[in-house]
Amino acid sequence: MNVLAAASTYDLTPGRLWSLIAVVFGVAGVVAGVPAVRRGRGAIVAVAGGLAAVVIGGWVVAAAKGGPGTGYGIVGGYVDLVIGAAALVLGGLSMARSRGFVGGRR
Repeated sequence: MNVLAAASTYDLTPGRLWSLIAVVFGVAGVVAGVPAVRRGRGAIVAVAGGLAAVVIGGWVVAAAKGGPGTGYGIVGGYVDLVIGAAALVLGGLSMARSRGFVGGRR
């Protein structure tokens, strides 16, 4: 009989650590992406942070062997995917606007 033991709430497992690292990249991308849409600067930082968050979050989700509460960081991985996608959208929108593709000057 194989029983997955739930990790303690306070344990910092490798999966949880990678999820935290990815969320830092994702939040940095969103923080850089919001002013980038308004002013047109910082789009590269937003795209890079979002891409890093999506890649690491996807890796965490793919490597997880259990569900929520098992210590594999799967919930954080899904959060990373959402935040990273938001940063990618903000950075992409800013880059498109700066090149005149979306709502820019013609």
